[in-house]
Amino acid sequence: MKALPKTAILLAGLMAIAPAQAQTSAADNAALRAEIAELKARLAALEAKVGQGDASSLSAPSSAVAPSSAAGTPASTTPPAAPPMAVAASTPVAAPSDKIGWKGAPQISTGDGWSFKPRGRVMLDAGYVSSPAGVSDPGLGFSNELRRARLGVDGTMPGGFGYKLEMDFSADSVVVIDAFLDYQDGPLVVTVGQHNPFQGLEELSSSNDTSFIERAAFTDAFDFIRRVGISAQYNDGPWLVQGGVFTANAEDLLDDANNAVGGDARLVYAPKLGATQLHFGGSLHYRDLGETEQRVIYRQRPLLHTTDVRFIGTPSLTAKDTFGYGLEAAAISGRFHAAAETFSQQVDSETGFDPTFFGASLEAGYFFTDDSRVYRGGMFRGVKVSDPVSDGGIGAIQANIRYDRLDLIDGPIIGGTQDGYEASLIWTPVDYVRFLMTYGHLVYRDAILPGTNGNRDYAVDEIGARAQIAF
Repeated sequence: MKALPKTAILLAGLMAIAPAQAQTSAADNAALRAEIAELKARLAALEAKVGQGDASSLSAPSSAVAPSSAAGTPASTTPPAAPPMAVAASTPVAAPSDKIGWKGAPQISTGDGWSFKPRGRVMLDAGYVSSPAGVSDPGLGFSNELRRARLGVDGTMPGGFGYKLEMDFSADSVVVIDAFLDYQDGPLVVTVGQHNPFQGLEELSSSNDTSFIERAAFTDAFDFIRRVGISAQYNDGPWLVQGGVFTANAEDLLDDANNAVGGDARLVYAPKLGATQLHFGGSLHYRDLGETEQRVIYRQRPLLHTTDVRFIGTPSLTAKDTFGYGLEAAAISGRFHAAAETFSQQVDSETGFDPTFFGASLEAGYFFTDDSRVYRGGMFRGVKVSDPVSDGGIGAIQANIRYDRLDLIDGPIIGGTQDGYEASLIWTPVDYVRFLMTYGHLVYRDAILPGTNGNRDYAVDEIGARAQIAF
């Protein structure tokens, strides 16, 4: 705060007492000088306090004291009160508890527990799949698509409650992805609504943060999707326990014949060994497909979603229930990470033979920049770029390799096998933006699409690219 203009205030005081001075005698000059000295002293004290930032006691005199006449009687004219001085209070005003943050989009929160954040992602994909000799399909060759276009909101409510709603938009439909309420009490979280039934490390990790354009083949082949249900998870140090009861996907609940119900459980142990984050997990999944006859089919694309061609797939199988179990392991050490998963899916077909199908993946990755893969809550998270382009850096650059196996052959069921050998390169210029390139060499045995002379053993190559923004 600037010092008060001493001269201006002094002049104002002198002007205030000037009419009285005109009516006094010379004998009153001494009294006037004394009052002026007193006014100077008060102004000096006021200026000192303003300089110290303490304006709590600042106030102008309510009135000037009228000088006495020579006869000792009050002067006939009373000087007007000095003009008030507007001085800002020195005591800081408490900042409001409401605030607006930024996590790829504005996040509004209040002091009483409410918060609101828009969320979404846009992924543009392009790909190429080569044609085996003798196989002709319009889905092969070059293709492209808007892989994901999602919008939604999430936030919290007073009392430990939270919510999330996210929709996926395509050219001809709108699909509910997540729609749930949750309640958190310390390490315990209870969730009700459509959400993911704890199917494994890569499936639970967001598609925003995977190492390749598409997840491992078995995750899609074995119908890993979100479902409506109620679940609970408890996280105590390195231990994470998750479990729930689920019905069908929200889109399928409109089908009166769909009365499937199942249970899913997952156990994770994630200790730290020095600076290395470890992850070990396992999961169990059971689904009763309902009283009416149900049919299941397992199949998979050539590790790109831009094409609808499937080189492997089972026939439609009559099933009463299914049972699956998975194993997980991962490690993050500085710029390096590795992860492995396996999953077995058994079908109770009530035909005298219950086939079991199998999938697995093994990947490793390394950052050429000073970045690291992020892990939290039993899943991988998005990288926090240490040297973003916005600050004059080069962003985060990561390379990954993966072996991917899907086996859809058991006994009389010949759905084929797919062995994928993949590499990817990821550039993250700033947080929330990524560009990916992938290459894959896929080897097929007993493929369902015959080639030249009925040959069902062959290989194809695929190249994929993605540009994405997610917030």
